[in-house]
Amino acid sequence: MTATFPLTGEPLALDLLNTDTAIGDLVADPAGLADWLETQRGRLTEPGPVGTAEVAAVHAVREAARAALTAARGGAEPPAGAMRTLNSALAAAPSHRELAWTPTAGLTAATVRAPGVPTARRLAAELAEAVAELLLGGRIGEVRQCEGEHCLLLFLPAHPRRRWCVASICGNRARVARYYARHKPAP
Repeated sequence: MTATFPLTGEPLALDLLNTDTAIGDLVADPAGLADWLETQRGRLTEPGPVGTAEVAAVHAVREAARAALTAARGGAEPPAGAMRTLNSALAAAPSHRELAWTPTAGLTAATVRAPGVPTARRLAAELAEAVAELLLGGRIGEVRQCEGEHCLLLFLPAHPRRRWCVASICGNRARVARYYARHKPAP
């Protein structure tokens, strides 16, 4: 493995979103995606060889997930394009959920059966399923963005006072910055 991923172990959908960081896209190429898939071993079926088609499919799901999650966290209807992308990815699974939005019930899902799974879309289908689980799981309002300066990572806090993605990284940076501000010599 060559890449280091700053935050893993969150729900799979958040781990996917956290591949797009302030330092860049960690799954921008097949090697980066293969490294990330290795860190997710056991959470996804074996993807087989990873190429540009898989990278494009993962990017499409990730961007749709970001748009849907942002809207859902605010109690708004997710963008239609994001819903189409997620539903298209979900349709690649042998059985999949189809997401829908109703003003009275919010996000809902129905199970739809489909024949055969195209190999190139299987990974996107599994990731879209993880996104659907997060969107429908009842904890969407608990998802937080790290309070670290310039940090884009998302997490589901195990403790209500958690503020940073990784306390030893972003939390420590914040503590050091506060210390420096308190002890900075007067000009």
